[in-house]
Amino acid sequence: MDDGKRTPWVVGVSGASGTPYAAAVLRGLLAAGESVDLVVSRASRLTLIDETGISFRDAHWREDLGTWLARGADGKPDTFDVAGSLGDVRYWAAGDLAAGPSSGSYPAKGMLVVPASTAAVAGVALGLSKDLLQRVASVTLKERRPLVVAVRETPLNGQTLKHMVALDEAGAVVLPASPAFYAGATHIQDLVDFVAGRVLDAAGVPHRLYRRWEGELGGATRPV
Repeated sequence: MDDGKRTPWVVGVSGASGTPYAAAVLRGLLAAGESVDLVVSRASRLTLIDETGISFRDAHWREDLGTWLARGADGKPDTFDVAGSLGDVRYWAAGDLAAGPSSGSYPAKGMLVVPASTAAVAGVALGLSKDLLQRVASVTLKERRPLVVAVRETPLNGQTLKHMVALDEAGAVVLPASPAFYAGATHIQDLVDFVAGRVLDAAGVPHRLYRRWEGELGGATRPV
Protein backbone atom coordinates (compact mmCIF):
# COMPACT_ATOMS: atom_id res chain seq x y z
CA MET A 1 0.00 0.00 0.00
CA ASP A 2 1.31 3.44 -0.92
CA ASP A 3 1.24 5.59 2.21
CA GLY A 4 2.69 8.60 0.42
CA LYS A 5 6.05 8.38 2.18
CA ARG A 6 8.88 9.73 0.06
CA THR A 7 11.34 6.92 -0.70
CA PRO A 8 14.14 8.19 -2.94
CA TRP A 9 17.02 6.70 -4.82
CA VAL A 10 20.29 8.12 -3.52
CA VAL A 11 22.65 9.09 -6.34
CA GLY A 12 26.30 9.52 -5.39
CA VAL A 13 28.62 11.26 -7.85
CA SER A 14 32.31 10.62 -7.16
CA GLY A 15 35.40 12.21 -8.67
CA ALA A 16 35.95 9.85 -11.61
CA SER A 17 35.66 11.12 -15.17
CA GLY A 18 32.15 10.57 -16.47
CA THR A 19 29.86 13.32 -15.19
CA PRO A 20 27.65 12.91 -18.32
CA TYR A 21 26.83 9.38 -17.05
CA ALA A 22 25.57 10.83 -13.78
CA ALA A 23 23.50 13.45 -15.59
CA ALA A 24 21.88 10.80 -17.79
CA VAL A 25 21.05 8.61 -14.79
CA LEU A 26 19.53 11.56 -12.95
CA ARG A 27 17.42 12.52 -15.97
CA GLY A 28 16.30 8.90 -16.30
CA LEU A 29 15.25 8.67 -12.66
CA LEU A 30 13.32 11.93 -12.83
CA ALA A 31 11.64 10.92 -16.11
CA ALA A 32 10.51 7.72 -14.40
CA GLY A 33 8.90 9.75 -11.62
CA GLU A 34 11.44 8.71 -8.99
CA SER A 35 12.47 10.81 -6.01
CA VAL A 36 16.20 11.52 -5.82
CA ASP A 37 18.59 12.34 -3.00
CA LEU A 38 21.85 13.67 -4.45
CA VAL A 39 25.35 13.54 -2.98
CA VAL A 40 28.13 15.22 -4.99
CA SER A 41 31.62 14.55 -3.66
CA ARG A 42 34.20 17.30 -3.37
CA ALA A 43 36.41 15.62 -5.96
CA SER A 44 33.53 15.31 -8.42
CA ARG A 45 33.07 19.08 -8.38
CA LEU A 46 36.55 19.44 -9.86
CA THR A 47 35.72 16.85 -12.52
CA LEU A 48 32.45 18.61 -13.29
CA ILE A 49 34.24 21.92 -13.83
CA ASP A 50 36.84 20.21 -16.02
CA GLU A 51 34.32 18.29 -18.15
CA THR A 52 31.52 20.85 -18.39
CA GLY A 53 32.72 24.19 -17.03
CA ILE A 54 29.90 24.07 -14.47
CA SER A 55 30.56 24.91 -10.82
CA PHE A 56 28.40 22.98 -8.35
CA ARG A 57 27.75 25.17 -5.34
CA ASP A 58 25.99 24.16 -2.13
CA ALA A 59 24.11 27.44 -1.89
CA HIS A 60 22.99 27.32 -5.53
CA TRP A 61 22.80 23.58 -6.09
CA ARG A 62 19.36 23.56 -7.74
CA GLU A 63 20.36 26.18 -10.30
CA ASP A 64 23.67 24.42 -11.00
CA LEU A 65 22.00 21.02 -11.23
CA GLY A 66 19.51 22.35 -13.75
CA THR A 67 22.32 23.73 -15.91
CA TRP A 68 24.19 20.42 -15.66
CA LEU A 69 21.24 18.19 -16.53
CA ALA A 70 20.28 20.39 -19.50
CA ARG A 71 23.73 19.94 -21.06
CA GLY A 72 24.32 17.22 -23.63
CA ALA A 73 27.24 14.82 -23.51
CA ASP A 74 28.77 16.75 -26.41
CA GLY A 75 28.90 19.85 -24.23
CA LYS A 76 26.04 21.74 -25.86
CA PRO A 77 23.95 23.67 -23.32
CA ASP A 78 20.14 23.40 -23.21
CA THR A 79 20.12 20.07 -25.05
CA PHE A 80 17.55 18.68 -22.60
CA ASP A 81 14.48 20.38 -21.19
CA VAL A 82 14.64 19.80 -17.45
CA ALA A 83 12.62 22.81 -16.39
CA GLY A 84 10.14 21.79 -13.71
CA SER A 85 11.59 18.30 -13.27
CA LEU A 86 13.76 18.99 -10.24
CA GLY A 87 10.94 19.33 -7.74
CA ASP A 88 11.59 16.04 -5.94
CA VAL A 89 15.36 16.25 -5.72
CA ARG A 90 16.97 16.69 -2.31
CA TYR A 91 20.63 17.61 -2.02
CA TRP A 92 22.99 16.64 0.80
CA ALA A 93 26.49 18.09 1.16
CA ALA A 94 29.26 15.51 0.96
CA GLY A 95 30.68 16.60 4.32
CA ASP A 96 27.37 16.32 6.16
CA LEU A 97 27.76 13.00 7.97
CA ALA A 98 24.57 13.74 9.93
CA ALA A 99 22.50 13.90 6.72
CA GLY A 100 19.34 11.85 6.48
CA PRO A 101 20.72 9.06 4.24
CA SER A 102 23.62 8.47 6.64
CA SER A 103 21.24 6.44 8.81
CA GLY A 104 19.68 3.10 7.99
CA SER A 105 16.37 4.34 9.41
CA TYR A 106 16.14 6.93 6.62
CA PRO A 107 13.80 5.57 3.91
CA ALA A 108 15.54 4.93 0.59
CA LYS A 109 15.12 2.49 -2.28
CA GLY A 110 18.85 2.08 -2.73
CA MET A 111 21.90 3.89 -4.06
CA LEU A 112 23.53 4.42 -7.45
CA VAL A 113 27.16 5.55 -7.46
CA VAL A 114 27.87 6.96 -10.91
CA PRO A 115 30.57 7.44 -11.89
CA ALA A 116 32.47 5.55 -9.22
CA SER A 117 36.17 6.31 -8.85
CA THR A 118 38.61 3.68 -7.65
CA ALA A 119 38.94 5.72 -4.45
CA ALA A 120 35.19 5.49 -3.89
CA VAL A 121 35.24 1.76 -4.68
CA ALA A 122 38.03 1.22 -2.15
CA GLY A 123 36.36 3.35 0.50
CA VAL A 124 33.05 1.51 0.22
CA ALA A 125 34.68 -1.94 0.03
CA LEU A 126 36.73 -1.21 3.15
CA GLY A 127 33.88 0.52 5.02
CA LEU A 128 35.84 3.73 5.51
CA SER A 129 32.86 6.14 5.40
CA LYS A 130 35.22 9.08 5.00
CA ASP A 131 32.46 11.22 3.45
CA LEU A 132 28.71 11.07 3.03
CA LEU A 133 28.90 9.21 -0.28
CA GLN A 134 30.89 6.35 1.24
CA ARG A 135 28.77 6.36 4.39
CA VAL A 136 25.49 6.07 2.45
CA ALA A 137 26.92 3.25 0.34
CA SER A 138 27.90 1.37 3.51
CA VAL A 139 24.43 1.96 4.96
CA THR A 140 22.87 0.70 1.73
CA LEU A 141 24.84 -2.54 1.98
CA LYS A 142 24.09 -3.13 5.66
CA GLU A 143 20.39 -2.52 5.08
CA ARG A 144 20.44 -4.97 2.15
CA ARG A 145 19.21 -2.35 -0.28
CA PRO A 146 20.29 -2.27 -3.94
CA LEU A 147 23.70 -0.68 -4.51
CA VAL A 148 24.92 -0.13 -8.08
CA VAL A 149 28.53 0.97 -8.49
CA ALA A 150 29.34 2.25 -11.99
CA VAL A 151 33.13 1.99 -12.01
CA ARG A 152 34.86 4.36 -14.42
CA GLU A 153 38.58 3.59 -14.70
CA THR A 154 40.99 1.81 -17.03
CA PRO A 155 43.19 -0.12 -16.70
CA LEU A 156 42.30 -1.66 -13.34
CA ASN A 157 45.01 -2.76 -10.94
CA GLY A 158 44.85 -5.84 -8.76
CA GLN A 159 43.89 -3.97 -5.60
CA THR A 160 40.90 -2.32 -7.27
CA LEU A 161 39.83 -5.67 -8.72
CA LYS A 162 39.91 -7.13 -5.20
CA HIS A 163 37.79 -4.25 -3.94
CA MET A 164 35.29 -4.84 -6.76
CA VAL A 165 35.06 -8.52 -5.85
CA ALA A 166 34.49 -7.53 -2.22
CA LEU A 167 31.61 -5.27 -3.28
CA ASP A 168 30.10 -8.04 -5.37
CA GLU A 169 30.33 -10.45 -2.47
CA ALA A 170 28.66 -7.84 -0.22
CA GLY A 171 25.70 -7.72 -2.57
CA ALA A 172 26.46 -4.70 -4.73
CA VAL A 173 26.14 -4.66 -8.51
CA VAL A 174 29.54 -3.71 -9.95
CA LEU A 175 28.78 -2.12 -13.31
CA PRO A 176 31.75 -0.86 -15.34
CA ALA A 177 30.92 2.19 -17.45
CA SER A 178 31.38 0.22 -20.66
CA PRO A 179 29.26 1.38 -23.63
CA ALA A 180 28.06 -1.17 -26.19
CA PHE A 181 27.55 -0.60 -29.91
CA TYR A 182 24.78 -3.07 -30.79
CA ALA A 183 22.16 -0.47 -29.92
CA GLY A 184 23.06 1.56 -33.02
CA ALA A 185 24.84 4.52 -31.43
CA THR A 186 25.35 7.44 -33.79
CA HIS A 187 26.20 10.12 -31.22
CA ILE A 188 28.22 10.38 -28.02
CA GLN A 189 24.95 10.84 -26.13
CA ASP A 190 23.83 7.38 -27.30
CA LEU A 191 26.92 5.79 -25.72
CA VAL A 192 26.39 7.71 -22.48
CA ASP A 193 22.70 6.77 -22.40
CA PHE A 194 23.53 3.09 -22.88
CA VAL A 195 25.61 3.04 -19.69
CA ALA A 196 23.01 5.10 -17.84
CA GLY A 197 20.31 2.73 -19.04
CA ARG A 198 22.23 -0.29 -17.76
CA VAL A 199 22.54 1.41 -14.37
CA LEU A 200 18.79 1.94 -14.30
CA ASP A 201 18.25 -1.66 -15.44
CA ALA A 202 20.25 -2.87 -12.46
CA ALA A 203 18.08 -0.73 -10.20
CA GLY A 204 14.85 -1.94 -11.81
CA VAL A 205 13.86 1.54 -13.00
CA PRO A 206 12.03 1.63 -16.36
CA HIS A 207 13.46 3.80 -19.11
CA ARG A 208 13.85 4.16 -22.87
CA LEU A 209 17.46 5.26 -23.03
CA TYR A 210 18.74 2.65 -25.48
CA ARG A 211 17.58 0.08 -28.01
CA ARG A 212 17.51 -3.37 -26.45
CA TRP A 213 18.87 -6.52 -28.03
CA GLU A 214 16.03 -8.50 -29.59
CA GLY A 215 17.93 -11.50 -30.91
CA GLU A 216 18.24 -10.35 -34.52
CA LEU A 217 21.56 -9.53 -36.16
CA GLY A 218 21.76 -6.18 -37.88
CA GLY A 219 19.22 -4.53 -35.62
CA ALA A 220 21.59 -1.65 -34.90
CA THR A 221 21.51 -0.59 -38.56
CA ARG A 222 17.73 -0.40 -38.80
CA PRO A 223 15.91 2.89 -38.07
CA VAL A 224 14.14 3.13 -34.75
